[in-house]
Amino acid sequence: MAQAAIPKLALDGVGRTFGETVALAPTDFTIAPGEFVSIVGPSGCGKSTLFNMVAGVLAPTAGRIRIDGDDVTGQTGRVGYMLQKDLLLPWLTVVENIVLGASLRGGATAAQRAEGVALARRYGLGDFINHYPAALSGGMRQRVALMRTLAMHRDLMLLDEPFGALDSQTRLAMQQWLLSVWAEQQRTVVFVTHDIDEAIFLADRVVVMTPRPGRIAEVLAVPIERPRPLACLTGEAFVAIKRRILDLIYTDAGTLTHAA
Repeated sequence: MAQAAIPKLALDGVGRTFGETVALAPTDFTIAPGEFVSIVGPSGCGKSTLFNMVAGVLAPTAGRIRIDGDDVTGQTGRVGYMLQKDLLLPWLTVVENIVLGASLRGGATAAQRAEGVALARRYGLGDFINHYPAALSGGMRQRVALMRTLAMHRDLMLLDEPFGALDSQTRLAMQQWLLSVWAEQQRTVVFVTHDIDEAIFLADRVVVMTPRPGRIAEVLAVPIERPRPLACLTGEAFVAIKRRILDLIYTDAGTLTHAA
């Protein structure tokens, strides 16, 4: 009998309280290597708390976190973490921002700078290597931020609302671009978003969380073949998943809690 693959990420009863407030109820969940998982849910459901615990910057009050089978609870440096704000340093060029992680660890080598240049060229910013962030559009800045995350060489990437500040057309273009990068790089991605369409379009599975105390209400598989054409956004499978997510996010009284 073939041995089951070790999950890239495993949450074993992971929970967090702040005083008497339960931010995240004990949660069990696994993500396979190379999987793309989106998380949606009402405000205050514990998504940011969960991300911070996986990143190691916040310790859980219950449970253990494992990456590739190793207990990494409370450990930093095991994941790539990208926020909604690109956090590019305005006095650094595109390539200098891409290799910032290496620079902070003692200085980027010539090989690391060459890798940063190669990333920029491969993913559409080859003509902007020596430009500063002020000269870039919002979408271009987010590309640089993702390349910086890729350059950290972490197989598990946490993307926290990275396209939330972009206009709808740029956002859709960035979603398609991200999927092409993900397919090529074969990283494991956990993606938090306010946008239900975005969550479905990108993910293999969508995790829907409940209001505080946060817990997983349901995990929905997305049975839409890849690569996904834009036409899938209006297809029956897509609409059915969206309807189910909306049913889970709406309150019993029929009032929409802010999806996040």
